[in-house]
Order: sequence, then C-alpha cells, then structure tokens
Amino acid sequence: MIATVYAVFADSDEAERIGLAMIEAGLAACVNILAPCRSIYRWQGAIERGEEVPALFKTATDKVDALILEIARLHSYDVPAITAWPITQAGPGYAEWVVSGQVLR
Repeated sequence: MIATVYAVFADSDEAERIGLAMIEAGLAACVNILAPCRSIYRWQGAIERGEEVPALFKTATDKVDALILEIARLHSYDVPAITAWPITQAGPGYAEWVVSGQVLR
C-alpha cells in the first residue's frame, strides 16, 4: 500500500530542503512542492494570515509514521500541519514504483 503525506512549509526553501532530505533518507519516493498558497488560521488566540508552501510526499504506508516524525523534526513551525492520506487505487505500476523506487539508488 501507498500513501500521500501532505505538509505545509514556511517557504519554498524549507519545503525543498526537507523534501530533498526525505528522498535522500529513503522515506519518500517523490515530493511535489506546490505553488505558494494563502493561509488563514487561528494561532494562539489570534487570526493569522500568511503565505505557505504545500508539498505532497509519496511513500509506502509502512514509512508514513517515520516520514511524519522526520518532517516534524526538521520543520520550523512549533506545530506543523502534516497529514497522511491512504491511496486506495493507483495507476498501473505507480504503487510498485513508490514502494520500490524509494530504495533504488
């Protein structure tokens, strides 16, 4: 089985630095760093607005917990938004690539 882990970052440099580290560590097969987005959220009692950079990490389900912990460890936020979505269907060969592609050197 495979999963997609979603996380948002303070900027594209942080997203790229952490994304590359996850690929190098073998915790993800691929990371898609998306265009900056506008976020509106409540933090410590105040409504905040800011620009963030979302990213999608493709990984095997047995690596999700380790991936989330490592993203959080390297992240600049006190409470980073990191969630996982199980993938129940994928195109031919894609799931196999995510699972085996992340360990091929």
